[in-house]
Amino acid sequence: MVTHEWAARRAPGPHLDRMDRIDHVGETPLYPRSRYARELRPELPADAFELARSRLALVPVHLAVIAAATLAVANGWLPWPLVPLASLAIGVSFACLTFVAHEALHGGIVRGRALQHVVGWIGFLPFVVSPRLWVAWHNRAHHANTSLPDDPDGYPTLEGYRARRGARFSVDSFSLGGRRWRGALSLVLGFTVQSADQLIIAKIRGLLTAREHRLAIAETGFGVLVWAAVAGLVGFVPFLFVFVLPLLIGNACIMAFILTNHSLSPRTAINDPLINGLSVTTSRLVGWLTLHFGFHVEHHLFPAMSSRHAPAVRALVQARWPERYQSMPLGDALRRLHRTARVYKDATTLLDPRTGREYTTLLPRVPASELRDQA
Repeated sequence: MVTHEWAARRAPGPHLDRMDRIDHVGETPLYPRSRYARELRPELPADAFELARSRLALVPVHLAVIAAATLAVANGWLPWPLVPLASLAIGVSFACLTFVAHEALHGGIVRGRALQHVVGWIGFLPFVVSPRLWVAWHNRAHHANTSLPDDPDGYPTLEGYRARRGARFSVDSFSLGGRRWRGALSLVLGFTVQSADQLIIAKIRGLLTAREHRLAIAETGFGVLVWAAVAGLVGFVPFLFVFVLPLLIGNACIMAFILTNHSLSPRTAINDPLINGLSVTTSRLVGWLTLHFGFHVEHHLFPAMSSRHAPAVRALVQARWPERYQSMPLGDALRRLHRTARVYKDATTLLDPRTGREYTTLLPRVPASELRDQA
């Protein structure tokens, strides 16, 4: 359960202690992101907040992979048994471009808003996601409201599940959980479907103004025209292997991380990244290809920082708050998603409404532990 404890505030200081408590999840005190950031920032190396400009070079690299594989499939240069491998290469590059767009639109690669927008549009082109929509949906709404009622990426509470037919349909038919294998649809279609949904409701939810919404639709429409032109040039069957199958692969690569970011964690009354987020570990190759996207707790602590510096943040967090920091291998997190549920009965209990089975969310290893005084 989430309890409230409005404690007296002391004068601001460089440490976190019991006087800063606002809320708890069970016995665990919650703290805002700003507190962690203020404590960690002086301990980080001087170059931790520098732009990772060299990552801009990944855009033409992945575009070249996509173009070369597309030409090889469309022109029949590959024997048919190797065509799915070309689709795999395209799909991985689709996902990698999206990771570049994500970091660029957070300001970790280039400074200028216009250039960020261009990189974002190119990076999200495989999924025809408007960078304007992404900044409103992800940067502003999700990061400011992680695991709170207004989080656009959160799974529903039991009340929301009962009240909304769409929530019931989504959870029961497509969500990864309850040992239902059709939940794999969330992996192979999730990013595309959620992006379309966010575009449709962006103006209604107040994420975008009417003008911004029209521009976001135009940016998405232009992306659709690009892929329609590709379909016309390569033909129907090759298009299945240079876009449709790669799109499913790219979705799976991205959603494997997105679904594990917060879906195993508690709902919180305030945005405490160490409690409501999970970092996942992968092989070095996957970490390099995904720009360390698995370091998600670290990303929420410093959203504008390039993930190139996330390992340094991780080391500091593990040293200071090892009992609060949540991390596990990506495969373990996906298995846990498959075996648990996606509806929140309360802040720390996941419920499968169809079977009545309950599961506990991830929680700190030491209940009621205090944040170490760094004074």
